[in-house]
Amino acid sequence: MNLDRLRALHAVSVHGSVAGAADALHVTPSGVSQQLAKLERETGHRLLEPQGRGVRLTRAGHVLAEHAARVLEQLSAARADLDGLREEIVGPVRLGAFMTAARAVLPPALTVLRDRYPGLTPTLDGEAECVLPALVRGDLDVAVVESWDTLPTPIPGAVSHTLLFSDVIDLALPAGHPLARRRAADLGELGGTAWASWSAGTRCEEQLVQTLREHHVEPVFACRVADYSTQLAFVAAGLAAALLPRLGRDPVPAGVRILGTRPVVRRKVYAAWRAGAASPAVGACVEALKSVAERMTGEAHAG
Repeated sequence: MNLDRLRALHAVSVHGSVAGAADALHVTPSGVSQQLAKLERETGHRLLEPQGRGVRLTRAGHVLAEHAARVLEQLSAARADLDGLREEIVGPVRLGAFMTAARAVLPPALTVLRDRYPGLTPTLDGEAECVLPALVRGDLDVAVVESWDTLPTPIPGAVSHTLLFSDVIDLALPAGHPLARRRAADLGELGGTAWASWSAGTRCEEQLVQTLREHHVEPVFACRVADYSTQLAFVAAGLAAALLPRLGRDPVPAGVRILGTRPVVRRKVYAAWRAGAASPAVGACVEALKSVAERMTGEAHAG
């Protein structure tokens, strides 16, 4: 049954005449009569009968008019719900992040989203090496990615991004190392030192290697493991040095000295999303990440 014809029948039921229905629908009376004649053919029932100089609904007409009223009411509710989605931020949104951001940035950002948008259901679904490919594939909606100044992360053209903050990379040395009493050290002075690094072949290992090579140091590895706590344990045991970001850093054990580097080594942290896919939910996630990043930056300056 055609919706416009049901609307015509409902208008006749409400306004009591074909002329009244035509005025309400902003069409001609003959147009309403044509719609009702077609509706009678569709249903196989006579819906109107003469009454004096006008018409009235038959029993079938009353039954169908009641259904038409409910259909039109449901349609109106559906439109209202859809219009509300333009303003209301609801539904699932999938985020991914590298490990230290997943630990230090995502929990407070998701707390902000929970408080601001109770209808939004964000989840952490990816980390480390996989986030950018997953974002491009559409498996993630928002990603938090890192890019070391010494080895920038290539951002695909299909991805939009915004800077959240810049993170400092420090040097971790065994307490007994000859340079350990300094406040800062030139990485070029660490030739011959064994290193603790992320797993072989990962972006994190590449960043460490590139950073050291820029200071004419070819690293030898005593430890390759995807866990900063284990790396720090190797440093504390006097077995290695390590380069550690400040963001989300594990507690530094006894036997480890943290130094600055000369020059300072930094990495940039970005929020990223697919270009052209900035839904209200994605925008809310990016704003929550920005607010957490601003707070963390302010706390760092205050410290």
